[in-house]
Amino acid sequence: MNLFTDIRALVLDCLAAMSAEGALPEGLSTDAVTVEPPRDAAHGDLATNAAMVLAKPAGMKPRDIAEALAAKLAADPRIAAAEVAGPGFLNLRLVPGVWHQVIGAALRAGKDFGRATIGAGQKVNVEFVSANPTGPMHVGHTRGAVVGDALASLLDFAGYDVTREYYINDGGAQVDVLARSAYERYREAHGLSPEIAEGLYPGDYLIPVGEALKAEFGDRFLDQPESVWLATVRDFATEAMMTMIREDLAALGVRMDVYSSEKALYGTGKIEAALAALRDMGLIYEGVLEPPKGKIPEDWEPREQTLFRSTAHGDDVDRPVMKSDGSWTYFAPDIAYHYDKVQRGFDQLIDIFGADHGGYVKRMKAAVSALSGGRVPLDIKLIQLVKLFKNGEPFKMSKRAGTFVTLRDVVEMVGADVTRFVMLTRKNDAALDFDFDKVLEQSRDNPVWYVQYAHARIASVLRKAAEAGLETSDEALAGANLSLLDHPAELALIRKLADWPRQVEIAARAHEPHRIAGYLTELAADLHGHWNKGNEEPALRFVQDDPATMAAKIALARATGVVISAGLAILGVTPVEEMR
Repeated sequence: MNLFTDIRALVLDCLAAMSAEGALPEGLSTDAVTVEPPRDAAHGDLATNAAMVLAKPAGMKPRDIAEALAAKLAADPRIAAAEVAGPGFLNLRLVPGVWHQVIGAALRAGKDFGRATIGAGQKVNVEFVSANPTGPMHVGHTRGAVVGDALASLLDFAGYDVTREYYINDGGAQVDVLARSAYERYREAHGLSPEIAEGLYPGDYLIPVGEALKAEFGDRFLDQPESVWLATVRDFATEAMMTMIREDLAALGVRMDVYSSEKALYGTGKIEAALAALRDMGLIYEGVLEPPKGKIPEDWEPREQTLFRSTAHGDDVDRPVMKSDGSWTYFAPDIAYHYDKVQRGFDQLIDIFGADHGGYVKRMKAAVSALSGGRVPLDIKLIQLVKLFKNGEPFKMSKRAGTFVTLRDVVEMVGADVTRFVMLTRKNDAALDFDFDKVLEQSRDNPVWYVQYAHARIASVLRKAAEAGLETSDEALAGANLSLLDHPAELALIRKLADWPRQVEIAARAHEPHRIAGYLTELAADLHGHWNKGNEEPALRFVQDDPATMAAKIALARATGVVISAGLAILGVTPVEEMR
């Protein structure tokens, strides 16, 4: 049940009737017509902009449209009042029974309450994390992993067919550095002193890899030139790192559907095929780029390169895909990889990138636009930095990694649920402070605790109701006399629950899972506020002496718990039944 969708449908029906009667011109587009909560709750339950957006194309005064529309709407049994305000705003008040239906709908739907159909089964690929397979995941990867996974869950909840994908960057120079670093740990496993030169990876996480290399290959590679062992050690170490990364992701509750390899694009003709497709469109040419803006690097020289005419699809400059020495640029395999996703039939692509990839956005969008003929949109979400604090000081070091705090460090210190919720308390493009002390604090200033405490309070009141002899199954509560919920405070809490399906659609359309965390924090505040009112006004308490009254109030509590649980599930957080 999406009350806002239902009332919008009523508004559109009334507008259609007005057109049929000649009160409005035929053929007006109603795409911009919305039904939303009013900015000021005192103005009503819902508001529609119909008269304001239709006035100009209809050639009419908005207030004239609003008054005619109000008369039509007032005839519907769900509408208690339709009031015109100002130049043509239309505020609606609903009869209490409509709000009571929200409780029943939530109890009958359970975890599926608020599930949307706007996705209509469209296939969406969400590529996220995609960390270089050179070591454990750091805290920046953690935020990207949480945002990507929660976004995928949100889109699934909104009716999309979602694939979670990890692109393994195993085709560049960084995996050669990994191999050389692992080789030094292999030498160490044989009792030799490792030579961790500048530029190699120093973390202790490679010590077990060196020992595993010794167990697998003995002393075969000792004192051998790099050409003998590099490829073998590179593959071995890369697989070991990917095993570690999969375990890190599992500790955070993230499981990918697909792992794609950059290395698999080389020597298979896939890069060549993608560029051939672009060449057939006249988008690949040989040329010389303009010098970079600002101070020109000393080693820059004008040279002919193979270029992608990305400016034809919205980029600022054309981009090299092949260097003058005939090797591919980093961009070329990325083009091929996205071409592969387009060919796999996805209707939408979403990439979750680190903030340092900001300069990559336009060129990647241009490539997907060209290769899909403009059919497949690509949305790129940039993940801003996470600053860690402990005991009031910046927290930066990890023995495991040597130079940075790992995902596993964070999860082991505060748990996966806390980690996930806190990572979603800010929009992805805003920097986030993660204070190890504050995220475990039991106060309303800690949103994850505040939301979990609301769910635990609801669970406790259900247990008390059951002890009092009340049947607390969702089916039984849905059959309660909900008309007994007539206090303004109770109706206000129901209004917040009614907004849940609308918030799901808004968040899904915007690709912004942090909106769910924000909504849950607001709902928790409303629940706690209602609970506190019960301390002052006993009639608002959930547990009552009269069985019928208690059944209605427990139904409201349980419906609130249903929504909190559904929201937490999208975020990948397990709701608690009691606080410990």
